[in-house]
Amino acid sequence: MHLATLARHALSRGTTPAAAYALLARRTREPLPSARAVCLALGIPLTVVTRRLNDCYSALLANPRPNSETDTGELLEALGVFDVPVDLTPTGRAVVAHFLTAVDAMGGIRPGHQHGLDRWFTTGNLTTAYLSLAAAHPVPRTGDPATYWTALVTAGELLATTPSPDSRIKYALAHCRAQAAATQATRT
Repeated sequence: MHLATLARHALSRGTTPAAAYALLARRTREPLPSARAVCLALGIPLTVVTRRLNDCYSALLANPRPNSETDTGELLEALGVFDVPVDLTPTGRAVVAHFLTAVDAMGGIRPGHQHGLDRWFTTGNLTTAYLSLAAAHPVPRTGDPATYWTALVTAGELLATTPSPDSRIKYALAHCRAQAAATQATRT
């Protein structure tokens, strides 16, 4: 049976992508084809799959430790290898553009936060991305607070106009507006 078919079957039964990978890798002893099969079963385009697996091949898939399939699957999942990309609407693309402006205005971002944002942009989880940026702050010496908060206010306003916006957007938007106003007050 083809590996992608086995992966689709495992996923259809509620198995997580990490567990499906572990199952296939244990069965075949071939980590790269197993990871590729899970990605393809999830519907991730081959070009994206190839890029993602090339990025982590040396560290995770080239020389696997014995009995490490479960750990490797969880790492692949945490790295976003199994994230299914979504096509954003024009509003979603505009929101991401404002997020990128805010990230630039931060004056520096932790690698883990950047990784999370990249994954949320890929999967279309813009509410979580917004909430994480609204809870962060620009770096005092290198950031541009006015640009940061203005970009987040605009992004929040766009998110608030989407069908059935998450109720947390309203509170985060109010916070961003207050921060923008406070920043403006200190500049004048």
